[in-house]
Amino acid sequence: MFLVEQVKVSERSPPVTCLLHGPSGSGKTALAATIGIDSDFPYIKIVSAEAMNGLQESKKCAHITKVFEDAYKSPQSIVILDDIERLLEYTEIGPRFSNEILQTLLNFLKQSPPEGSKLLVIGTTSEVTFLKAVGLRKAFSVTYSSPLLRTEDANKVLKQLNVFSEDDIEEASKALNDIPIKQLYFLIEMAARRDGRSKETIYTRKEKLSITHFLDCLEEVTEDI
Repeated sequence: MFLVEQVKVSERSPPVTCLLHGPSGSGKTALAATIGIDSDFPYIKIVSAEAMNGLQESKKCAHITKVFEDAYKSPQSIVILDDIERLLEYTEIGPRFSNEILQTLLNFLKQSPPEGSKLLVIGTTSEVTFLKAVGLRKAFSVTYSSPLLRTEDANKVLKQLNVFSEDDIEEASKALNDIPIKQLYFLIEMAARRDGRSKETIYTRKEKLSITHFLDCLEEVTEDI
């Protein structure tokens, strides 16, 4: 990703910041993690609500602070703020959120790393309107949308995964529209179990999925929505 290259060559001191937004299940976290892994940076850390489960508000701020301070010790680092609305303890009723955590995040998004340290901050959110309302959206220098899969997108993904026979890819793609990529992987694994096969044999391309079982699983899942 060009942002990683920008961090590597940039002479500017402010951190490079990027916000990935889109519906739940659209692959934002996976994309952010992939960027981190492919970067080969010595320090990569994900800040998530799960990692801070049970902590008081002040302890959560202290945890976030430590992550950034540790990042500053590295010449090149990536910090991923996953599901920012959950980090902020956001609830629609009210609405309510933690202003203390918000101010902590704003501080580090605007603060320049010390000399000799380059930082990329990637945030993910399903509530970009909320982030805009509290002033956090504009703290990111660039934003990218991670949309649901359209039919043509699903076709490309299925060809890449190679889990169907060539004749079945088109039929499967036409059945998939406005679907989260996470749900697509779930459907593949669900259909594999129905075929009596393991997901490993499917993803390693040793066996192909039954299009009938896949479409049955899709119908069951969409009926539950």
